[in-house]
Amino acid sequence: MKIYDWHTGPYPARVRIALAEKGLGSCVRFESVDLRKGEHKTAGFRAKNYSGTLPVLELDDGTFIAECTAITEYLDALDGTPILTGGTPRERGVIHMMSKRAELELLDAVSVYFHHATPGLGPDVEIYQNADWGLRQRDKAISGMRYFDGVLRLQEFVAGDSFSMADITVIGGLIFAELVKLPVPADCNALLAWYTRMQERPSVRNRVTMSNVVEAST
Repeated sequence: MKIYDWHTGPYPARVRIALAEKGLGSCVRFESVDLRKGEHKTAGFRAKNYSGTLPVLELDDGTFIAECTAITEYLDALDGTPILTGGTPRERGVIHMMSKRAELELLDAVSVYFHHATPGLGPDVEIYQNADWGLRQRDKAISGMRYFDGVLRLQEFVAGDSFSMADITVIGGLIFAELVKLPVPADCNALLAWYTRMQERPSVRNRVTMSNVVEAST
């Protein structure tokens, strides 16, 4: 298998964490796609992923799977023992619900803030920007942080009693927030304590350096 990603990217981090949690790091090769050069928007890359986003998983039969949730689902199901996406209908439902909330209320909101209300990836990539929309999404992301703080005051993990894809999605959101210097509100004690614990997990701590073969993009 091959993963097209950018090693410090918050969305690629989600798949890198999932790979590590499943012990699949040695089964993939990584190919870098330089976001700041806009390589993810080229016709060649869009032939692999119409959306022009990272990461993308390429299977040995030539199939391309994009979107972090879909890739995680695939990886988690490979050995028939899912640990990240739920083992029962109830678990799957709750995990997917919370992961989607983490995307909508936090991760994607930070992304819109980055691309619209900051220099983003630079003028060659950011062809259109709407600063007002970006700032509204910044505020939405902060509200999302407060929501997940409330969730984590009641339970150990985002979707219940065990680490799951939902936790990985919130981690991705906070990684992105750090990159754009958007701090978690100081009174979100539960979220901050949870994130400190998550950063101690080897899958999270080693995500950037994790690789089998890192290839230069062509």
